[in-house]
Amino acid sequence: MYRFFILFLFSFVYCQGQLSFQENATSRGVGYSYGSSYLGGGVSFCDFNGDGWDDLTYATENGEKIFFFKNIGGTFIQIDLGIDDTFYNKQVIWVDYDNDGDKDFFATSYTGVNKFYKNDGNLNFTDISGSCGLFTNDLYTSGATFGDIDNDGDLDVFICNLDKITLNQRNYLYRNDNGIFVDITAASGISLGNLLSFCASFFDYDNDGDQDIYISNDKPGQINRLYQNNGSGSFTDVSNTSGTALAIDAMSTTIADYNNDGWLDVYVTNTTSGNYHLENNGDGTFTNVADIVGTAFYSVAWGAVFLDADNDADLDLYVSGMRDGSDGSLPSAFYENSNNIFTIPTSAGFINDTAESYANAIGDFNNDGYPDIIVMNDTDNNFLWENTTTNSNNWLKVKLEGTTSNRDGIGSKIEISINGQKQFRYTVCGEGYLGQNSGTEFFGIGDANLIDYVKVTWLSGAVDILNNVTPNQTLTIVENSTLSTEEFEDNNFLIYPNPSKGIVNIKSINNKDFSLDIIDAVGRKMSSNNYMNSINIENLPKGVYFFRFTIEDGEFTKKVVIY
Repeated sequence: MYRFFILFLFSFVYCQGQLSFQENATSRGVGYSYGSSYLGGGVSFCDFNGDGWDDLTYATENGEKIFFFKNIGGTFIQIDLGIDDTFYNKQVIWVDYDNDGDKDFFATSYTGVNKFYKNDGNLNFTDISGSCGLFTNDLYTSGATFGDIDNDGDLDVFICNLDKITLNQRNYLYRNDNGIFVDITAASGISLGNLLSFCASFFDYDNDGDQDIYISNDKPGQINRLYQNNGSGSFTDVSNTSGTALAIDAMSTTIADYNNDGWLDVYVTNTTSGNYHLENNGDGTFTNVADIVGTAFYSVAWGAVFLDADNDADLDLYVSGMRDGSDGSLPSAFYENSNNIFTIPTSAGFINDTAESYANAIGDFNNDGYPDIIVMNDTDNNFLWENTTTNSNNWLKVKLEGTTSNRDGIGSKIEISINGQKQFRYTVCGEGYLGQNSGTEFFGIGDANLIDYVKVTWLSGAVDILNNVTPNQTLTIVENSTLSTEEFEDNNFLIYPNPSKGIVNIKSINNKDFSLDIIDAVGRKMSSNNYMNSINIENLPKGVYFFRFTIEDGEFTKKVVIY
C-alpha cells in the first residue's frame, strides 16, 4: 500500500500542465519531403557546425543533393556544403571519426556508393570515400552506426546491407585504425551471411564496459542478432540465449533504459503482428513486455524514439508508421509513460499525423529544454513536431566531450539522481530506423530545483561526477575534468602523484609486502610486480587504470589516471 501511495504521489507531482506537439515544418523552413522511395530515407537532428543549435540533415531520393539545414536561433535555412552526393540515400550521419573536434559526414546509399566526407574545418569537406578503407561498391546499403568496440578512443563503424536482389551481400564491421577503416567482420565472428539488415546499434547490454552489437533483420527467415563483445576484438552470438533472436519483419533498434533500472532495453518495430519491447532483465536475457506496457502498436511501424516529452522524469515513446489510419490501423503513435505503462493520449497534438512515415529523430531546435521530433515522410512534407508543452517542469541537457575516449563521447552512460530517483541515458551514434538524434542528451527533472548528481561513465573507464547541479541548463562535461582517483577508499596504500605521467610512488601504510597487478579499463592485466616503492608507467597508453594490491589480508584496489 505504501509503495502504491509513493508511485501515485510521484505521478501527480510530475504530470502537471498540458503536453502538446504542433507541426511546424513549413513555418520553420524545412517543409520538404523525401520523395518517392523504397522504405524511406534517413534524418539527422545533429548540430553539425557546433554552434549549440541542433541542425537538420535530410536524405534524398536519386538525383537530388542531400538537404542541409542550418539552425539560426530556431529557424532553419538551407545551405550548400559542397557535398555533391546525389545517390539514393538512406542513413545520413554526422560523426567525428578523427577526433579533431569537428563533425565529419557519412551517407549510405541503396542504389549508389556510400560517401564519406572529412571536415577540414569551418565546414569545408574533402571526399575520402575511396581512401578511408570502407567498401566502394554499390551494395544496397541501409543503416550505419558508429561505436568504439575496442575502447581505443576512436569510432568504429557497422554497416548494414539490405540485399533483396542478389541475396548474396553481407554486413561489415570496420575497426578504425588512425583514421583508416579495416574490415574485421570475419575475424570478429560476425555473420558473413545475407541477413537482410535494416540497421544496427552499438550498446552495452551487459554493463561490462564495452559495446555490444544488435542488428535488426528483415523477414522471419533471418533472426535479429545480438553479438556480445568479448573484449578482445571478437564477438559471440548470444541471440538465442538472450531472448533477442526475433524472427519478425524487424525494422529498428531503438536503445534506451525506459524503466531506469540501469540496464539498457531495446525497442524493435514490426508489421501488424506487433512491435517488440525488449526489457533487459539484468542477467543477460531480455523479455518482450510490449503487450504488458502497451507499446505493441499492431500496425506497420518503422522509426521509433524514446523521449521525455513533458520533462516529467520518465521516457515517453514516439513511433512512425506507413499507414494512413483509414482502415482503423495506427498511422503513427505518441505513447505517454505513466509508471512504465504507456497509453496514447487524446490531447497531445499530433494533428493529421497520417503520412507515410519512416525515419525519425529528436532534437531541441529552439533550445527551450523540451525535445522536438523530426519525421521523414515519403510524398508528404516531412513533419517537424514542435514541442509546445505548457508546464513548469525543469530539465537538464548534457553534452559530452571525450579526451581519452572518442571526442563525441559515444558509448558513455550518463546517470542522474533527483531526490534519490535515478535516470539513465546512453549515447548512440545512428539509432532507431535510419535516424540520428541530437548529440545532447535530454533529462526531464519535474519540479525538482536541484539535481543530486550527474555521473558520466566513459568507455575509457573514467568516471566524472558533478554534485548539486542546477536544472534548466546545457551542461558540457569534459572527460576527466572532475575525476576522483579515490573511488575505492582504503587506508592500506598511498599512491602519488595521481594522476601521473611517469613515475608513480607507492607506500604501504602498514609496511606489508604486496604484489601489484595493473588492470586497464576493460579488465586486461597490463603488468604484474612484487613489492616496489615506485613504478614507471610512462609506456602505458593514456587512460584510467586500476592498481590491484594483494596482501595476506586480502585485496585492495585504487584508481590511477595516466595522462
